[in-house]
Amino acid sequence: MTRSTTKHGPAGAAMKPCACPDLQSAMSRRSFLKRTAGAGLVAGIASQGMFTRLAFAGTPYDGDVLVILSLRGGMDGLNAIVPVADPDYPLWRPNVGIPVNHPGLYQLDSMFGMHPAMASLQPFWESGAFGVVQAVGMAQPNRSHFQAMEEMERAAPGTSVRTGWIDRVLGLREAGTSFQGVQMGSSLAASAFLGNSPELAMWSVDSFGLDAAGDDDDERARWDGALRALHTGAPDVLAAPTSTTLDALQTTASLRAAGYVPEHGAVYPSDSRLGDALQDVSRLIKADVGLQVAAIDYGDWDMHSDMGTVDGGWMVDHLTELSGAMAAFGTDLGPALNDVSLVSLTEFGRRVQENGSGGVDHGFGQSVLMLGGGLRGGQVHGAWPGLAEDDLVDGDVDGVNDYRWVLAEVLEKRCRASSVSTVFPGVGSERLGLANVKP
Repeated sequence: MTRSTTKHGPAGAAMKPCACPDLQSAMSRRSFLKRTAGAGLVAGIASQGMFTRLAFAGTPYDGDVLVILSLRGGMDGLNAIVPVADPDYPLWRPNVGIPVNHPGLYQLDSMFGMHPAMASLQPFWESGAFGVVQAVGMAQPNRSHFQAMEEMERAAPGTSVRTGWIDRVLGLREAGTSFQGVQMGSSLAASAFLGNSPELAMWSVDSFGLDAAGDDDDERARWDGALRALHTGAPDVLAAPTSTTLDALQTTASLRAAGYVPEHGAVYPSDSRLGDALQDVSRLIKADVGLQVAAIDYGDWDMHSDMGTVDGGWMVDHLTELSGAMAAFGTDLGPALNDVSLVSLTEFGRRVQENGSGGVDHGFGQSVLMLGGGLRGGQVHGAWPGLAEDDLVDGDVDGVNDYRWVLAEVLEKRCRASSVSTVFPGVGSERLGLANVKP
């Protein structure tokens, strides 16, 4: 991996908090596309490229459902998965750091502990279904939200490839159902889906429908018939997306009519868009609609100031919601969690040294959270470079574990991918031993 070698030590001046114009620009662009998407045929479809095929062709997919949870804004992994045994950690973060002797800090291993706000994930750690990878980075790291997001979701550094890595994953397989790739909780699919492989984007299962038909079954049937008749004999580029989208709408209408109650005592966080999205993913998995890859965004991690302390604040609130939603998802799935692999990604981590505004600025190395019955949980995977002055890269955690190694191993061992070199050009053979081979 290619990295800068400029070093800054604990005595160096902290970076000034920034307004992150690139993040605002990226989010404004996404918001604009979401607003314009509603002008199309179906509420929840962001562009023609997101319409999908329906019937299976060839052998049905039998690998894990891959759930990608994007923590937009740059999650601070050092305060989530705390290097309690690294002597430099409290020196860098005397105010916002997690006290290494805090009674609520859950000891993961000899080096790391887990933030008290993530206590709901402790049972999954103990059962081996929840694990972590620390010091995760990209081959060409940067601190621009927009550029880092784009590069992470393209996942082809040093090449001219312009499709998204999830699109390339779907492209390895036979055509699936219209639910083979789903962006949940948004009407705009992430750039990781960019390319020829079709996918759906929806705010929720219950809201996915024809604007014109509303909730009236008879009206929906009339629109269905009229739209199918209108596209009879039309070129495939027009007819196929319409037909398969209408088929998808029939499925969501059936799911909506049936309702949904979480199982096994699962309780999703209330008033949580993340909880709602994960519940809908669980719903699709159990309904056996052919889901292969689901993507969910959970943002607002750009904590330059006022992130709070271990006892409360922005970080605590976010970690509580994140871990609670993940735990509810795992509980709700029950035995089905053995066929699901959830992996979190964030565009970058945060700087090691706290700033003067009660926060931390853009950095490099990040933490990846993993949940799934086939993953080797109960472990913190990957090499740990340390937080000593000479171990940092430009004041940041060195991202010595390429995030593509994480995804490649999950795809190979859990999702039955035959050619990860197609998905991640030039990724190499490095793996971290974080997943069991699917039977």
